[in-house]
Amino acid sequence: MTLAIATAPSVLRVVPIMNARTPVPAVVTTSCSGCHLRDLCLPGGLTGSETERLDQMRFGRRKVAAGQALYRAGDKFQFIYAVRSGTFKSSMALAGDREQVTGFPMAGELMGLDAIANGVHATSATAIEDTEVCAIQYAHLNEVVAQSGNFQLVMAQLMSREIVREHGLMMLLGSMNAEQRLAAFLLNISQRLKARGYAADEFHLRMSRAEIGSFLGMKLETVSRTFSAFQQQGLLEVDKKHVRITDLHEFTRAFETRVH
Repeated sequence: MTLAIATAPSVLRVVPIMNARTPVPAVVTTSCSGCHLRDLCLPGGLTGSETERLDQMRFGRRKVAAGQALYRAGDKFQFIYAVRSGTFKSSMALAGDREQVTGFPMAGELMGLDAIANGVHATSATAIEDTEVCAIQYAHLNEVVAQSGNFQLVMAQLMSREIVREHGLMMLLGSMNAEQRLAAFLLNISQRLKARGYAADEFHLRMSRAEIGSFLGMKLETVSRTFSAFQQQGLLEVDKKHVRITDLHEFTRAFETRVH
């Protein structure tokens, strides 16, 4: 998918071009400053003029149905994607047709930053429910970044968030037992949903048990058994993908105690 950019003084306007491989994103007039996800999507610290500069850009918007790939590992890097709604699964292909899940980006989070270094995507992004994204053309974002030290800081902060996320995953896979891994995962989902205005103690998991297991480095049977153990301890109520943490404070305290 490619986008041609028509420029006018102080204005950037995205014009879609037909591409046979992927659906063409619609041109939208939604501004970053007016988006309810802005504080989650971009770090703070931008001045009024810099925010106005972002608002002059027009981002292609695309809907991705559940099960469809937004991009695949090896695809040429063109866009950074901001998730507007829904949840994705990022993953890497392993030998023997196996898959390693590396994350579950949700509304207000960015995807595609993994491709900045080499110009191709290192992971694939697949919608696990119906989703919508904004496609931010990286070349034009770079033009904006080059004109502002604050924008350069924002990009550094975005990259830093990715590094922190990767370190968190390594800690999950390298230093925790099964109960600690699943508890950390559920608390992470809880905190992210709370930041978006949803209940922190009751939510619907969009991903499958197998996908959770792949992300946490656990077998499917271990994931199911650990959910059952939490239920037996009275920490969770689970009905298929629906989870209720019976006492969020106690669940957090129990997890922290087991880690230390």
